[in-house]
Amino acid sequence: MTANSTLPVPETRTDFAQSFEDLKLLPALLRSIQDQGYSTPTPIQLKAIPAVLAGSDLLAAAQTGSGKTAGFALPLLQRIMQSSSGRNRAGQIRALVLTPTRELAAQVEASIAASARHLPLKSTVIFGGVGASPQIARLRRGVDVLVATPGRLLDLFGQGAVDFSSLDILVLDEADRMLDMGFIHDIRRILKLLPPKRQNLMFSATFSPEIRKLAGSFLTNPVSVDVSPKNTAAETIEQQVFHVDQKRKAEFLSRLIRDNDWKQVLIFTRTKHGANRLARRLEDDGIATAAIHGNKSQNARTKALADFKKGAIVALVATDIAARGLDIEQLPHVVNFELPNVPEDYVHRIGRTGRAGLSGRAVSLVSADEEDLMRAIERVLRRNVPGEVVAGFEPGETRSSGNSAAQRNGRTNRNTRADFSRGQGSSRAPARRNNSRAGNGRPSSNGSERQLGSRRAQSGRQNSGR
Repeated sequence: MTANSTLPVPETRTDFAQSFEDLKLLPALLRSIQDQGYSTPTPIQLKAIPAVLAGSDLLAAAQTGSGKTAGFALPLLQRIMQSSSGRNRAGQIRALVLTPTRELAAQVEASIAASARHLPLKSTVIFGGVGASPQIARLRRGVDVLVATPGRLLDLFGQGAVDFSSLDILVLDEADRMLDMGFIHDIRRILKLLPPKRQNLMFSATFSPEIRKLAGSFLTNPVSVDVSPKNTAAETIEQQVFHVDQKRKAEFLSRLIRDNDWKQVLIFTRTKHGANRLARRLEDDGIATAAIHGNKSQNARTKALADFKKGAIVALVATDIAARGLDIEQLPHVVNFELPNVPEDYVHRIGRTGRAGLSGRAVSLVSADEEDLMRAIERVLRRNVPGEVVAGFEPGETRSSGNSAAQRNGRTNRNTRADFSRGQGSSRAPARRNNSRAGNGRPSSNGSERQLGSRRAQSGRQNSGR
């Protein structure tokens, strides 16, 4: 498809589809889905896969963790296989997936490689922060699907290592975050380098006027899919606020982790320096911790994430941009050490837990000067988040005296242990098999089915082109 976009056409009807077989995927793709232990498509997969298979451009609203990667990877691979042009010579790519961060790029490519396990197709990933020579070597050996961050892609194109002449499909993943990170000019440069006749797929968690303007510049009559209700948190996430003195937040968090024996917690800070400072404090308190942010090398970020996933560290402290796209299976706890300045980012943060029907817990440590931010978040959520004041950690005076969230929620916990082991609600979607490990402090689901979502990056994948 080419530009000259009009308004999105109505969504493709998919209410008849209940399984991956109903979506008419190739046997080899169904086999790879079965290999990964999945049986039930997620809502984004049910809606996106038929549209992509039909050759339509796609404009999709979906959060990280919704299964959107498989929603474009499966039909993308099928369209390549069914194309009459066949395999390409070395260096020519058939599909390009652009992502905003290195971590997300690696995870997306791993998912594509897993889906292509039984197909004669190769995928690879390129991003900055590491040497370009190995990436160029992989491209020269031939690749069908390329996952890339914008800057490194333009760099290697300038070196003559990338050939777009056979490109059939372009995917922009997490387009809103790409714009937030200032990639709009790089994206426009890349669009000018691509063949005008192609299929375009665009995924975004939010749709600002800037995102819609970008979509209108290169999508043609796109099928519009929205499985991401605006500014809502999953019902499977138990949200909790602790009103804490600013200077004692780190002490309180350390006690919260140790007293409740948390095994895995993702912690958000506003700044890189704040992430480093908190990680050092938790380490000093005997809690294995690592920090990830833009100042960390790619190797350091990759190691920290791998250690977190395998349980070698308990706490991972991250900034919003560094954590974008992180997919940590069965993550039980998310903590807002500092509230985000943008209320919508709160929804993105806590959405790292409570995925695919699993229960999760999101804790926010709110100081007196963050009360206004908390009220803004509650307005976005259209609900009050239960709050507690723990004896010995009480915050100072709020700027809007007498109207704090703690007072409005009317709950005061005098137990300094801050027990967070209360039961969850009864509404749980049966989406995954119960595969939690005993004693790991991770939540499990009640159902027997497993949905195909974004999976964590793994090394040694077949057909990865690495």
